[in-house]
This record gives sequence, C-alpha cells and structure tokens, in this order.
Amino acid sequence: MTKDETAVRFCCAYVKLGNINEAAAAAGCTDEDTFQWGINILRKKKYRQLILQLRSIFSAETKDQVMCGLERLAFGSSADAVKLVLSEEIPDEQELKEMNLFNVSEIKKVKGGGVEVKFSDRQKALERLMEYAGNSDRSAAAKSLLNALAGADEDGV
Repeated sequence: MTKDETAVRFCCAYVKLGNINEAAAAAGCTDEDTFQWGINILRKKKYRQLILQLRSIFSAETKDQVMCGLERLAFGSSADAVKLVLSEEIPDEQELKEMNLFNVSEIKKVKGGGVEVKFSDRQKALERLMEYAGNSDRSAAAKSLLNALAGADEDGV
C-alpha cells in the first residue's frame, strides 16, 4: 500500500473514530509515533479537504458519531482490557496509548491488591442501536413518501 493510500485510509478511519491513534492503527500505520504521524496527515491541506468531504458524505453529525460509538461499545473487543488486567507489569505510556479501552467504563484498584474493571453495557448499546435504526428507517420511509407525493425521484429532484 502506498503512503497516499494509507493516508486516505487514515482519513476515513479518523472521520468514523475521531481518534488519531486509533485511526492510524486502523489505517495500518507502522510508525512508532502514530499520533505524530496522524497530526502530520491532518496538517496537509488535501487530507483536511478529504476529511471535510468524507464528513459531508457520511454526515458525521452528532447522531452519526453516537451511532459509531454505540457500534464500538456493542461490538468492540475487550482483549486489550483483559491484557491490561492480567499483565504482570504496568504497560508503558506508549503501550497504553495503543490499547483499545473504548468499552471500559471504569478501572479501579480494590483493597487487597486486585483490580476491578467495569465495561460498558453491550446490551444497552445494542438496544440504542436498534432504537436509532428504527428512527432512521421511519425517517427514510417518510421522506420517500413525501417525494412520491411530490412527484420527485429518490434524491428529491
């Protein structure tokens, strides 16, 4: 994959995830400092424009970001949290930055030396996803009906 293709993949992931490190990892960035690599991509005008276009295409409004977050909570991996809890040594700062702990809602030490990890409720996230999906389906159906009544095509023209 070329550097430009990796940068485009980064832009797509950044629009969806909103996190530089996660987007860099999703794009397959192998640089040691993924954050700086992502910042360098975001400084380039052509990639900032691409991100703006992608946001308009994917309508990355608050509702869409909420949907993405709910998808990550409902379907995300807990492997990094398990790795963190079971590791003998505390990971260094770089390792912690690279871990996907999005679905962890709380980590605390308990008396006696143990660690308690609370995860976000996947079932609630799935219920919210279904709720949003239902609202989107009703909205699309209403728009389609209004367009049909107005004699417009599917794009409203």
